Amino acid sequence: MQPPMKYAMCNELYAAWSFERVCDFLAEHGYGGVEIAPFTFANDARTITAERRTRLRQVAEKAGVQITGLHWLLAKTEGFYLTSPEAAVRKQTAEYLTALIQLCADFNGSYLVLGSPQQRSLLPDVTKEQAMDYACEVLGQLVGLLEKTNIVLAVEPLSTAETNFITTAAQGVELMRKIDAPQQVALHLDCKAMSSEAEPIPVLIRKYRKEMVTFHANDPNLQGPGFGELDFVPIMAALREIEFDGWVSVETFDYSPGPERLTVESIAYMKQCDV
Repeated sequence: MQPPMKYAMCNELYAAWSFERVCDFLAEHGYGGVEIAPFTFANDARTITAERRTRLRQVAEKAGVQITGLHWLLAKTEGFYLTSPEAAVRKQTAEYLTALIQLCADFNGSYLVLGSPQQRSLLPDVTKEQAMDYACEVLGQLVGLLEKTNIVLAVEPLSTAETNFITTAAQGVELMRKIDAPQQVALHLDCKAMSSEAEPIPVLIRKYRKEMVTFHANDPNLQGPGFGELDFVPIMAALREIEFDGWVSVETFDYSPGPERLTVESIAYMKQCDV
């Protein structure tokens, strides 16, 4: 018998909830983890005190929920840009990402998902080749700390509706290989983003089974699994086939159904599809 899939929920949809309520609610409905958007605690993660980090981790542990990792790494920040032609901006970006690795370690998390399209899209007069070099320079500076903390940074391809840099899984792998630290810098796959690719989602899952370490479950309509037309039966089958043992985290952008419905119905649908 295969082990149960590990489900987590991204926390930004619970804006009006205390973290205690979030963790208790997730545990009650079968989630083992919560994935954190740092801006939900502070726009600048460096201002989160050691005492508060410990308290937040303990809240999750008390509820029986693990803080799995971080995403939306550069959202709500200022002055950071992954592909900036300015060396000083790239340096500041690397320094902030270094601080986020430490935050993740303080939470006992295991990964960071690097999406943040507004801080990576090509700036005027910057080519894709130059942007790849700039991103490699920034992320390469993180490898030592990632190794020391046993944390993985997962590059997230996004659709062309969101960015014009790293828009396919193949391009995400290209950046991975350029950095050449596969134990520390890997690939993140997201259902919404993959829906814009030419190849079907299950094909991409199988194709990049060796590079993928984290996974976001959602629908192209920006809501949760089962809230749109995307069929998760072949997606769950592909995850099972590759023996994926990472976290399947629900990430939503349209919160109109409400956090309760998105939480409860998303996991129920995925479990129904996991046959």
